Amino acid sequence: MSSQDIPEENLPTAQDTAHGAVGVADQKDPFADPGLPPHEHRIQDIDERAAKRSERTVALLFTVSMLATIGFIAAFVAIPVDKIVYVWMLGHISALNLALGVTLGIALFAIGAGAVHWARTLMSDVELTDERHPIQAAPDVKAKVMDDFRQGAKESDLGRRKLIRNTMFGALALFPLSGVVLLRDLGPLPEDKLRHTAWSKGKLLINQNTNEPLRPSDIIVGSLVFAQPEGLDPHDHGFQNEIAKAALMLVRIQPENIKDKRALEWSHEGILAYSKICTHVGCPISLYEQQTHHALCPCHQSTFDLSDGAKVIFGPAGHALPQLRIGVNDEGYLEAHSDFDEPVGPSFWERG
Repeated sequence: MSSQDIPEENLPTAQDTAHGAVGVADQKDPFADPGLPPHEHRIQDIDERAAKRSERTVALLFTVSMLATIGFIAAFVAIPVDKIVYVWMLGHISALNLALGVTLGIALFAIGAGAVHWARTLMSDVELTDERHPIQAAPDVKAKVMDDFRQGAKESDLGRRKLIRNTMFGALALFPLSGVVLLRDLGPLPEDKLRHTAWSKGKLLINQNTNEPLRPSDIIVGSLVFAQPEGLDPHDHGFQNEIAKAALMLVRIQPENIKDKRALEWSHEGILAYSKICTHVGCPISLYEQQTHHALCPCHQSTFDLSDGAKVIFGPAGHALPQLRIGVNDEGYLEAHSDFDEPVGPSFWERG
């Protein structure tokens, strides 16, 4: 566009192009301020039609960002994780990863490109100079900063360019939804899985070493036996997850030496069944001291008194080991009467 197409009243004057004072070097000041070159006006500064075109361009970029963000969410929901596609020069790749990467990249690029184009074509580009001043701002400087801020806000035309303002706010408000959606990919929601184990009424106690059902006679006073619920197969895919919650340790104490009344009621002939999982950070408890009836976690030395409801007597563990109520069936094998009455292992945020 030539200057002939621009209204005469919008053309820059000599006063507008004058920009910055020029100093003359002399003996007293050999490094005089050379000043700033004359300010060159952009076409958007003198032609409102060009400014409107730039405004529409910026709004288009912000709109593209919003559409790309919506595409990101749609791809995350609609494209199967195991779908593979062939892309030239890339080969066979995950369709989901490709779609997420492309849409996320477009969303980010469009926001950045829109902001840059806005700054380069519509915001004020007049260069300003300011003398150095002490770090501690004086009251008049603070007032000047606020005036400059208000002037900058005014020159950005944010209030007048409503189309840019609204589409920018829309793009910036919508884009963080991508991160919210990605949080869902951290894994399935736990629901109430942490509150339940593989134990249930009637399940036999299986010796982890022999893989055989346990009878009361298999557990002698002073011994420590590890057990698991029947039906768990070490070769199953979910075995580690289940045993991490259901691992059990059995100890036999003379009934008269059991201090906790409920612990005695839930035992069978002095055989107590407690969770093997430490309530600090979930380490397996494997050390037992026969004379004191204390069980020790080898990780951080949390100590539990198995004769007193497995209460914590030392260490960082936050609460006692959960106890499993046991008995014997008609065939004389030890069995569970229910699941644990509380979550096993460390505390978690919704244990409450």
